[in-house]
Order: sequence, then structure tokens, then C-alpha cells
Amino acid sequence: METLAIVGASLAGLSAARAARAQGFSGRLLIIGDEQQRPYDRPPLSKEFLAGKIGIKHLMLEAEEAGADDPLQAEWLLGSPARSFDAATRTITLGDGRTVVADGVVIATGASARTLPELAGLANVFTLRTLQDAQDLAPELVAGSRLLVVGAGFIGAEVASTAKGLGMDVTVICKSGVPLSAPLGPEMAAVMATLHGINGVELICDTGIDLYYSYEGNVTGVRLSDGHYRSADVVLLGIGAVPNVGWLAGSGLAIDDGVTCDSMGRTNVPGVVAVGDCAAWFDERSGRHHRVEHWSGAQERAALAVTGLLDHSAAPLPLNLPYFWSDQYGVTLQFAGHARDAERVEIEAGQLENHSFLAVYYRGEEPVGVLGVNQPRLFTRWRRQLNARNAPPVLATP
Repeated sequence: METLAIVGASLAGLSAARAARAQGFSGRLLIIGDEQQRPYDRPPLSKEFLAGKIGIKHLMLEAEEAGADDPLQAEWLLGSPARSFDAATRTITLGDGRTVVADGVVIATGASARTLPELAGLANVFTLRTLQDAQDLAPELVAGSRLLVVGAGFIGAEVASTAKGLGMDVTVICKSGVPLSAPLGPEMAAVMATLHGINGVELICDTGIDLYYSYEGNVTGVRLSDGHYRSADVVLLGIGAVPNVGWLAGSGLAIDDGVTCDSMGRTNVPGVVAVGDCAAWFDERSGRHHRVEHWSGAQERAALAVTGLLDHSAAPLPLNLPYFWSDQYGVTLQFAGHARDAERVEIEAGQLENHSFLAVYYRGEEPVGVLGVNQPRLFTRWRRQLNARNAPPVLATP
């Protein structure tokens, strides 16, 4: 392989580039990104960066590699997104008309925040996915103003926490009965949901929004499904994300809620792999494809995908269990495993009431997940044990 093109200049793309060099690829390496920024860390955007505690320089992921001694020796094509791809010839066309032809391609284009068409163009409605999003939102978080967060997932909860810490009046609207019930399970999600009320944030669950009121280009309030009204100075949409795969239409790649891959990130086209939020990898445990939209997945899976790219016959390697974390209201939540597989949850240490505990998820007598809340050392030990005992058998990919 002489030329490797990585489409996506975020954590997943950078991790793939590092893995390629570490695994001996010495050819031409191109990294394509739609943003002008070099790769940066996204988790702090909703927390320390939005609160003004850190600046852009603290987000950079490859500061130690920048400059003349850059070990990646990569060509960076930034500021112009990929617009189309011909998998048969491995030709990438950029938004500015340039084309890139490569022997191997890593697709790492991530995902974009969901929006609502009826709110398009309104000045005080924001999403939070990119550095530019955070830079746009930060000046609007003013003490005494009213923030309405639509969606109570991790981004919504973290921004609510940050805004409350800045002195805002915050309301969070959750369409489901309990926020975070899918990743944490209903029992532990209900425990974590109490953090909002304890910290003075209004959480309204099991309701939607029937109408957005606007005046002079700004949302002024909403009418909820139960008929109640809430006013707003700023609105954050935290309603999930969609994989950035539209540019791959007609490419010849299999697409189904992301780029369909085997358990090593290899697509249906030799010489093309996918990693990060846009990639739907085959899961040996569940027997289905799904996307893992977490920082650790973007980092850890890149090396496996590059292995599969450089050697298409390479046998699947075991993956760590999915892992994610969140910081809300001064509380650090860490989770590893699959809550969906659990039949019961046992509190192994600490107390639910003060949000400092460790919970283990069981299927029968087998632990399948662990949740640590302000329990980093105990959680780390349990996570290591779970990864050791839950390493999947190497199976033939269908």
C-alpha cells in the first residue's frame, strides 16, 4: 500500500493515522477534514470549555506531534469536506472539487447533531457537537438567563450542569419517562436523574413539545404536550446524532445506520474500513451491527481497523466492552458493559443517596456491566475484570 487516505480529522481519524504508522505503514498519508481545526478533544466542550475554564489549546489532541518532527508525516487537507466516494476506484471528491485517489481508505467522518426543521434559522437555538458550536453557545450562557434544554441525554445533562453553575435558570425536557434509561437501565437512570432536581434544575419527563413560540428570530418559549408553558432565552437541542454517511450515497459501500462493517471495521469493499461514530461494526456478542458513539470506541477500534486494512485476512481480535463516562453537577459517572443484557443490578459499594456508589449488572450470576459513580478506583478494577472475562470468542464473520 502506497497511499492511505483518512477521511475525518477527529479522534477516530487521528487514532487511525497513529495506528497506521505504528503498524509499519511508511507510505503517503493524507488526512481529510471538513473543519479548519486540527484534531481536538470533544468531551470537554460541554463542560470545562463551555464554562470558560479551558481554552482551545487545551483541547488539541496532537500538540506533541505538531511541527517539523511530526512522526505522522501526514498531508492535512482541512476545511473542505468529502462530497462523494467511488469505492471501486477508491476516489474521494472534496467539496472544493479536488480529488484524492488512495490504495486504502479509512472512513472516520463521525456524526452530526440532530436538528429540528421548524427551528432552522432561529438565532438562539443551538446544538453542541463541534468546537464552533461551543464557541457560538458559550457567550449566550449568561447568569440570570433561562436555558431550555431539549433532550436529557449526556450532552443535554452536561450542558444543563454547566449552565446552572454559571447562574442560569435551567429546564430540561425529556421525552421518555426516565433520561438515560437505555445506556444505564431504568433503575440506575432514575437514581442519576435526581441530580437535576438536587442541583436546582427543573427536569420535565414523559412529555414532548407541541409548539415553539418565536419573536424576531428567537425562540421565546414552548408549549409542552401537557399544555404547560416554559419561557426561554436560549435553547439547546440535545436530541442525538446522525452518522455522516450521506456523502457515501452511490459509493458501493453497504450503509445501514452507518457504514456496515465486520468486527474489525472492514467494509464490503476491500481496502476500505470505517471507524468512530459513523461505523456500524458487527458485534460478536449480540450478533448484530451497531454504532458505538463513545470516545473510547473511537480511540481503541482504530488500531483494529488499521490491522484489518493492512491485512484483509487478519483474524478478528477481541474488543473491550463499551465504556463511557459523564461529568454532571460535580459527579463523575463511569459505565462499562451492556445494561440491556442485565436481569438485575446489585449495589456493591457506597450509597445511592449521596451519589457515590458502585453498581454491578448481572445476567444470572454473570456480571455484564458496571456503573461507578464517584468511585474511580473500584470502577477501574471491575472494568478490568469484566473485559478479561467477557472477551468474546473469535468467530467467523458472517
